[in-house]
Amino acid sequence: MTSERLRDFVRPPESNLVILTISYLPTHTECNLDRMNPLVSPAWLAARLADPVEAPETVILDATLPPVGVTPAPDTHARYLERHLPGAVFFDIEALSDHATSLPHMLPTPESFAASMAALGVGDQMRIVVYEQAGVFSAPRAWWMLRTMGAPFVYVLNGGLGAWIGAGLPVESGPVSRPPAEFRASLDPHAVTSFAEVQQQIAARGQILDARPAARFAGTAPEPRPGLSSGHMPGATSVPVIELVENGRLKEGDTLRAVFAAKGVDLHKPITTTCGSGVTAAVIALGLESLGATQVSLYDGSWAEYAQQPEAVIEKTPPPE
Repeated sequence: MTSERLRDFVRPPESNLVILTISYLPTHTECNLDRMNPLVSPAWLAARLADPVEAPETVILDATLPPVGVTPAPDTHARYLERHLPGAVFFDIEALSDHATSLPHMLPTPESFAASMAALGVGDQMRIVVYEQAGVFSAPRAWWMLRTMGAPFVYVLNGGLGAWIGAGLPVESGPVSRPPAEFRASLDPHAVTSFAEVQQQIAARGQILDARPAARFAGTAPEPRPGLSSGHMPGATSVPVIELVENGRLKEGDTLRAVFAAKGVDLHKPITTTCGSGVTAAVIALGLESLGATQVSLYDGSWAEYAQQPEAVIEKTPPPE
C-alpha cells in the first residue's frame, strides 16, 4: 500500500486543511506528547502511514493470540495472512516467549527478544503500533513486552482490525517482510513482578488487580488449565477484563477511570496486575497507563505459577446466598 493511496483515504476536506497542518509535529516531539495515552485511533495511525516522512519509522504488528480454552484453536496467523493492516507483520507472542519454562507466555531474555525484533524489522526507536484481529485480549501483552524491553514509543490501536475496517481504511493480504532493524533491548525490572515479590505485596497489603473472570477469582468456576485450583490471592481485587472493554474497544477516559474508582484502586500508588497467564493482566496495565498511572507492574507468572506453589495461599469467596 503506497502512502499516496492511503492519503486518499485520510485526506480531510479543504476546510480542515489548516487544522491538519498545524497538528503535525516532529516525530519524537509528537510521540512524547502522546506518551501519556498509549491508545490510538485508526485516523491517528492512518495519518502517520500517509506521511512520507513518518511512515518509514512506523511499524505495525498483528499480535493476535488464540483465546485459551477454545477448541479447535483458531489459526490466527492464517487469519493474518488473509487480511491485515497495510505493511503489518505478525508478532507471534507464543513463539517469542521463553520456552525454557513450562509456564505459558513468559517474557524471554532481552538478548533473545532483541534478536527476534531485529529479524522482524522492528527497531526499538521506531513508532510501534500493535493491534489484534478481534476484541481486546493479546495486543496489550505485546505492548507490555515491547515497553518492558525498552521500546519507548509503543501504542495499541484501540478496536483493532475491526475499527480500522470500520473506518473505511484499506487492508492487505499475504506475508510482509521488513528489512532487519536494530533493537537494543533493556529490561525494565520495575515492570515485572516475581512470585517472591507478589508474596511481599500480599503481606504489605499492596494493590493487586486480577483480570480473570469473577467466577474463577471467587473459586466457583474452574481454571482452564488442568490441575490448577481457582480462587485468588489474599487481598487481591477482582477487575475482570470484560469490565474494561466495550464494543470491542478498551474503555477510555472518565468511563475507564470510573471502573477503577468503583474498585477502590488508587492510581497514585503501586499496582500489580495479574491474570491466568500474564496476557489479560496487560489489559489492566494498558488501561492504567492510559489514565496516567506510573507505578504499574505485571506478575508475569500470574495464576499459572502462583496456584502451583506449595506456600501460596488461595482464598475462595463463598457464593452469595
